[in-house]
Amino acid sequence: MLAGISSILLGLMFFLVIGIGLSIYLAVIWQIGARRSAAISDPSIAPPAKNFELPEALLAGILVFLLSASILASIGRSPIPLNTPDLIHSFLIQNFLIAVAVVFFIAAFLKLRGLNINLLGGFSKTSLKRAVSTGIILLAAATPLILLAEAITQGLFGGGSSRQEIVDLFNSSQTLQQRVMIIVLAVVVAPMSEEFIFRFFIYGVVRRYFGIAIGLIFNSFLFAAAHNHVPSILPLFVLAGSFTLAYEWSGSILVSMAMHALFNSVQLILLAFPDLFQQ
Repeated sequence: MLAGISSILLGLMFFLVIGIGLSIYLAVIWQIGARRSAAISDPSIAPPAKNFELPEALLAGILVFLLSASILASIGRSPIPLNTPDLIHSFLIQNFLIAVAVVFFIAAFLKLRGLNINLLGGFSKTSLKRAVSTGIILLAAATPLILLAEAITQGLFGGGSSRQEIVDLFNSSQTLQQRVMIIVLAVVVAPMSEEFIFRFFIYGVVRRYFGIAIGLIFNSFLFAAAHNHVPSILPLFVLAGSFTLAYEWSGSILVSMAMHALFNSVQLILLAFPDLFQQ
């Protein structure tokens, strides 16, 4: 009897938390829409700045093509077993170099084009402390929505099927050096590079030509698919959508970077202390 009542209370609490998270993001969406309507009716509210143009659209198209080709090539292909220290080390170095190279190439391209990266990405629009605090609040609001997507995924694919590559990589690591490299890659390099590539650049270009809604959907799907893990597509889509809305609402890519870093940090904490948390 008591177990049944506890289950009902937990269910009600879960749906209450989902409702709160959904309400927060609906309020964010409403504020984005209201702000955009005000800017259209009164252009002086948002002074025009040099924005992404055709050359940036072409570069974004090339990046999307390369990502799509990589995604298609990975379909049906067995993952490479990272069961030796050398393979893990090579994998980490390769991912680090690719991420840094792509970010620097995009940044150099934009600089040569005379675009102000700081202004476009809102890097100086907020302080790091404020970006982190805002990221904590918005990530907390997004978490129940991500868990709901995860529950749906578990129902479709079965328990334990949504484990991502970072989980197996962390569990396969055998030395402290490897784990430190994984933490740096997951908490620093990946959030900064992926947010710069997906949210700042690709989303920025798609938003410029097709609007916020299409930009958000396209960007979130591409982000989810790029992780090459079908069972995780729905939770990653919701996660990417929350990152995009946070960036659009705050006007600073630092907020979505902070959210991304916090999310990855929580994942690694859950992996590092398996006795305290169920995986």
